[in-house]
Amino acid sequence: MKAMRYILGGLCLVLTLNTTVFAQIESQGFNPDSIYEQRQINQMDSLLYQWYIQQPNEDNSLVADIEGDTIEGPELPDSFYIKRLQTINSLIDLPYNNIVRSFIKAYTEKKRDKVEVMLGLTDYYFPMIEEILDMYQLPQELRFLPVIESALNPRAVSRAGATGLWQFMYGTGRMYNLTINSFIDERRDPLAATHAACRFLKDLYSIYGDWTLVIAAYNCGPGNVNKAIRRSGGKRNYWDIYYHLPRETRGYVPAFIAANYTYYFYKEHNLQPKPITLPPATDTIIVNNMLHLQQIAEVLDYPIELLRDLNPQYKIDIIPAKGKSFVLRLPKEMVGPFLDREKEIYAYKDSIFFNQKILANPSKYTASYQHEVPPGSIRIVYRVKKGDVLGSIAQRYNVSVRQLKGWNNLHRDLIRENQRLVIYVPERTATRLGIVQEKKS
Repeated sequence: MKAMRYILGGLCLVLTLNTTVFAQIESQGFNPDSIYEQRQINQMDSLLYQWYIQQPNEDNSLVADIEGDTIEGPELPDSFYIKRLQTINSLIDLPYNNIVRSFIKAYTEKKRDKVEVMLGLTDYYFPMIEEILDMYQLPQELRFLPVIESALNPRAVSRAGATGLWQFMYGTGRMYNLTINSFIDERRDPLAATHAACRFLKDLYSIYGDWTLVIAAYNCGPGNVNKAIRRSGGKRNYWDIYYHLPRETRGYVPAFIAANYTYYFYKEHNLQPKPITLPPATDTIIVNNMLHLQQIAEVLDYPIELLRDLNPQYKIDIIPAKGKSFVLRLPKEMVGPFLDREKEIYAYKDSIFFNQKILANPSKYTASYQHEVPPGSIRIVYRVKKGDVLGSIAQRYNVSVRQLKGWNNLHRDLIRENQRLVIYVPERTATRLGIVQEKKS
């Protein structure tokens, strides 16, 4: 019943525009060109700039003019935007105010080139996202979240380390069963990440029962939304808790509303979706043996860049199908040729692509904690004692803290009593300490 009241209240907000709340926001001195809102818009710029760099185009003017794309259009009255938003058949509230207006104008006037690229990418990404949203019985409007999260760039990485279309942090990705290792980062896999995002969104909705709050919580985390609710005296309307949210999140819901508006009414603003190089029709093949994308590219004479775009989860171009099967996505017209020449592809330059030195040191290609074992060192297993810290243990055995963390796959300096640590002690230090054990090279 409470959820129904929120929904009905949200509908009234769309139809009546809740002028009291919006007037309160304006009275508190919100500037449409504020630094917080500009930061949100600039984030879209930087993510799209990444996309251009990774997707070279014959027309490089898009890159050259990325900062000079301000286009002023005719000034439309608020009533136009209000009527258009009301015609969108949306389960999620799409209210209008001066904050939303500023984002709509940014998308339709100031950032036209970038928006046209995103509109082109929706032809490839939206069908797969919509299918998965339907599978989880979630509102289709949520497909706009990866638009404002990553500008539909599966390789997008934020300064904080959030990665992929849905911008998962490492911990959240692992919590929702995304594989992340030296070879694979499923946060960059559009399908796997969308499944994980849907599970996350369902969990958030079970907490709030309100999609606008869910969208805010997706950006800043449920902890921050809960704090904002408490600080507002228990209010559960997004606009009531607006100034209690983190600054970066304040522009998130308005950007979501503006993305919806722009998608449905881009023609009215003379925006043209940019053509993209991704194939419209693709299919998948199960890979059961180690395979390098370059083997496919050279045997089938297909651009390696496009194979990477279709399979962005493989960080160093290797599908590590060793005792486990993985999925390879190919353009539909390439599936037949791949199957016909499958043995040839697997055998092509396999001794070069799977050189043991390369496979033994994936940290050459990735930011990994792994460290090589120094030649002549002696392997011991050390049991952590009360009062031990990594620095003192490293000093005792003449190794670095970074090596200790790498050998034991530690991502923090925290260790606990009785924990076992693998240490490769230099031979001279082992002799001095009287350690005798089989040498590992």
